[in-house]
Amino acid sequence: MTTNVLAHDVHAAHPESGKKNYLNVTSGFMSWAGTLDHKRIGLMYLVGVSLAFLSGGLFALLVRLHLWQPHGALFSNADYNSIFTLHGAFMVFLFVIPAIPGSLGNIVLPLMLGAKDVALPRLNLLSFYLWVTGAVLATLAIVFGGFDTGWTFYTPYSLYTQKAVVLIGMAVFVLGFSSIFTGLNFIVTTHKLRAPGLTWFRMPLFVWALYATSLLQVLATPVLGITVLLVAFERLYHIGIFDPRLGGDPVLFEHFFWFYSHPAVYIMVLPAFGIISELVTVHSRKPLFGYKLIAFSSLAIAIISFLVWGHHMFTSGQSTYAMFAFSFLTFFVAIPTAIKEFSWVATVYKGSIALNSPMLYTLAFLIIFAIGGLTGVILGSLNVDIHLHDTYFVVAHFHYVMMGSIALAFFAGLHHWWPKMFGVMYNEALAKLACLIIFVGFNATFIPQFIMGSRGMPRRYATYVPEYAPYHQASTIGAIVLVAGVGLMVYYLLASLFQRRVAMQNQWGGVTLEWLAPTPPPLENFDHPPKVTTEVYDYSTLDLETTRTPIR
Repeated sequence: MTTNVLAHDVHAAHPESGKKNYLNVTSGFMSWAGTLDHKRIGLMYLVGVSLAFLSGGLFALLVRLHLWQPHGALFSNADYNSIFTLHGAFMVFLFVIPAIPGSLGNIVLPLMLGAKDVALPRLNLLSFYLWVTGAVLATLAIVFGGFDTGWTFYTPYSLYTQKAVVLIGMAVFVLGFSSIFTGLNFIVTTHKLRAPGLTWFRMPLFVWALYATSLLQVLATPVLGITVLLVAFERLYHIGIFDPRLGGDPVLFEHFFWFYSHPAVYIMVLPAFGIISELVTVHSRKPLFGYKLIAFSSLAIAIISFLVWGHHMFTSGQSTYAMFAFSFLTFFVAIPTAIKEFSWVATVYKGSIALNSPMLYTLAFLIIFAIGGLTGVILGSLNVDIHLHDTYFVVAHFHYVMMGSIALAFFAGLHHWWPKMFGVMYNEALAKLACLIIFVGFNATFIPQFIMGSRGMPRRYATYVPEYAPYHQASTIGAIVLVAGVGLMVYYLLASLFQRRVAMQNQWGGVTLEWLAPTPPPLENFDHPPKVTTEVYDYSTLDLETTRTPIR
């Protein structure tokens, strides 16, 4: 797409050493706190969502340690409820939903479009501070009694528990506005700020994925915001919306919640798809197989995801015809998802594959997402879901899609764009080792949960009968291994910022516009406005040795 310019002009991009970039153009706390630069805002998001991820992971480890023994090893039943709720709420609302759009999306999207910034930079900063406000409110909810409803806040329990449900509801409400503002910004930026020659079908697929995600954020998130607001009003004023004792309907809450939360699954996973689409082509040194199919499949997933919420409610008393319709649509949504998986595999096939750390994370994603997707199809089958509903099989499936796939794609993108963001390179040997440990630890954690779920072990229980102990103990050992791998990754990434091992100008030989920008990018991203003259993912004229010149 930008191959010729990138190959021949990369030396001219850095005519002098010590050139100012977005990291050092200004300094001091206020220069960051009040910044309008999308890259700095993205880095602040990165720090925030990483802390949320580590906090949620700590809660998960505590849950697994408690379940080492059938009668529970660490907490009372009430405290256990609070801890697994904290794990779910922090992971879903503070990490998985905002992680990729807020951090990598903010940093990379304008660069990929050849723009100086997002279209609405002040709104971008506001969305970050709304995220911070939501995170503070969620933390305060812990201080003021905690919450124990599960991350789904199901009524009528959430209406009567003595925990801080109103406070966490307000946190989710505020976080929803942060998500909406980010989506609006990305939509406007994609429509209005593309570089000359960057037509819709020359856009990188990460941009397509963020665009489809943004549509979901804008259209679906208000439903969740209104729902949690109604729960708060009903707790405070007893107005009878979801409370059966006041003439309300608790199943109505489930419809509202899942009408948002199933599109939210794709708010989480579509950006991950976009990252994988970028990485398989760069690190396989091949044009992406089925570019237009992948682009349109992102939009198809966004549309169909609004129609399948009822498959979360097969045991809630729906009519047989409604369950049949939702089951069919659940199978149908697998089609555009499978298009992506097969296109990625076809791209890797006979490619010149570089088995570096971003590609290893990508390959791990392809395996884990295939397992998560196929087990989702199993749960979409009515007769099987009746048996597996609310068991650990659902927990394992959910984590294969949410944590396994999305977190691995996030890690892959972080390793891929880390040299561009900071101009430094991490320890590649440690990165490969961490990827292996995370992959082994993740599968060791959740494969036993598939088995015990199929045998009938209910989820969320603080105690269990002894026959499930070997599975729980194997899962806990896997969680410890997984935590060790994540800890190693955090170590070498932070260490790279202090060791300052200089990265290449174009570390991986990419051909999209972000690799045309200097490394690290200047405040306005490009020394000269880029112009696109070739097709997307065209590696035919890329001089890899020239583009990988060290930063001077």
